[in-house]
Amino acid sequence: MNRFGKTLALALAIGFAGSGAFAAQAKTVGIAMPTQSSSRWIADGGNMKKVLESRGYKVDLQYAEDNIDAQVAQVENMITKGDSVLVIAAIDGAALFNVLEEAHRAGVQIISYDRLIVNSPWIDYYATFDNFKVGVIQGGYIVKALGLDKGKKGPFNIELFAGSPDDTNAGYFFRGAMSQLDPYLKSGVLKVRSGQTDFAKVATLRWDGAVAQKRMDDILTSKYTDARVDAVLSPYDGLSIGILSSLKSVGYGQAGKPMPIVTGQDSEIPSVKSILAHEQAETVFKDTRVLAKVAADMVDAVLSGKTPEINDTKTYNNGVKIVPSYLCDPVSVDIKNIKSALVDTGYYTAAQLGL
Repeated sequence: MNRFGKTLALALAIGFAGSGAFAAQAKTVGIAMPTQSSSRWIADGGNMKKVLESRGYKVDLQYAEDNIDAQVAQVENMITKGDSVLVIAAIDGAALFNVLEEAHRAGVQIISYDRLIVNSPWIDYYATFDNFKVGVIQGGYIVKALGLDKGKKGPFNIELFAGSPDDTNAGYFFRGAMSQLDPYLKSGVLKVRSGQTDFAKVATLRWDGAVAQKRMDDILTSKYTDARVDAVLSPYDGLSIGILSSLKSVGYGQAGKPMPIVTGQDSEIPSVKSILAHEQAETVFKDTRVLAKVAADMVDAVLSGKTPEINDTKTYNNGVKIVPSYLCDPVSVDIKNIKSALVDTGYYTAAQLGL
């Protein structure tokens, strides 16, 4: 075979290689993350960037620090620069309509990441965890920790917190939790002394821990001067830390006044350490490495003209369409399985958790 023939053969071999990494080298993936104030989103962005770069893509990773206008501007810039696919974890799931229309017109495909983007027909796929199941885990943990499933009648006092009303996941978390708690609220075994049970009343804008702490302060002052809080439904570790600070300020966690059962989500280091200190009771672990790989696989597929692997075509209606989704499994973590779930899997080191 002459030199030209050898060159042609090599080119054909590369062209038919299975991964498509050679073709990926010229493509840039835009990743729009909401904020760096949560270690969870830093991990999401970092893990996705690592996986995509290992497959030969360029990565344009941007954080908007919970500023909606900044995120819109970042996405517009990604479109202008010619990014091939956008992976977006929206600050406000309803605020990106116009810019996503621009992306669609430019032929850019859009993957909604963890937070469902609503009211837009241009969302191609959704990569997330089973968000309803997250709430089921949290509500179910409270039920078991209080012994309600074993017939204990209490009554027990519980207060409810939910996430940001502009984040579609917050509703799924809350509904999942309430599917477990509602029977006991209706029977009177669980009581909400504040009377605040509707999502609109218990939602916490921007998942702000300081806002949750202030609300817990107000509830304790007005409703619990002569009563005990037995449990607090908290959907996220950042809220849990604020709630725990409020509880500790009135003596919970000291001798004779044990902490209520307080849930959480995302397994952030401060909350994991709080669990080890017998303060927070539980957190829901969502392995961002798994979700990053799912999103990267979706990117690979759409840029290769293939259909990504999905496992849900019924749940996530964004108001315009049901978005084809891949749901990863969340895991409940408490003091009994911190090491096996978080350290043995390599998510954290023992030193990071003070073990």
